[in-house]
Amino acid sequence: MNYRILLSLAAATLLAGCETLPGMQQSEPEPEAELPSQCNEPIPTLVESTCLLDAWVAYGLASQRGDREWREAQLEQLQGSTPEQHLQRAVVLAWGSERQWDQAASMLEEDLHAAPSDLQPLLRYWLNDVEGRRSLANRLERSESQRRSLAEENQSLAEKLEALTDIEQSINLRQYSP
Repeated sequence: MNYRILLSLAAATLLAGCETLPGMQQSEPEPEAELPSQCNEPIPTLVESTCLLDAWVAYGLASQRGDREWREAQLEQLQGSTPEQHLQRAVVLAWGSERQWDQAASMLEEDLHAAPSDLQPLLRYWLNDVEGRRSLANRLERSESQRRSLAEENQSLAEKLEALTDIEQSINLRQYSP
């Protein structure tokens, strides 16, 4: 009989869940703390805050999605020579033209150390991405150059083959003429 009571209490506890146990009450969510002013800036800074990484990711996405006019406007605002401005400019240039990739890579390499440690893996990822795109572009350029060279060689060989065919026909005609 005692087992039945104990079993029914255990079943009721399982059905009710952990909320019925003392000390397991879910606490009310704490009100969110006000975000630092850096979180609302259109261009991220290197000041450590709770939104540092999110701000830089958002800026990178904006740069990726932005057009040439957006990039030019951003670059006009980022004319300084501080590491922060170099990194900001590098993010903009990283999604620009192929000519801008070299500049972006060198800026990221030079000023990566100035970024907070939480931000460095993201910047290193972007640097690797730019380097990868540069490498692919170089390989594409080399293969295109090789293709052009092979096409020219093929054309030259075709012309020589045609000339040899003409010579062979001329020889054959002489042999069969009485």
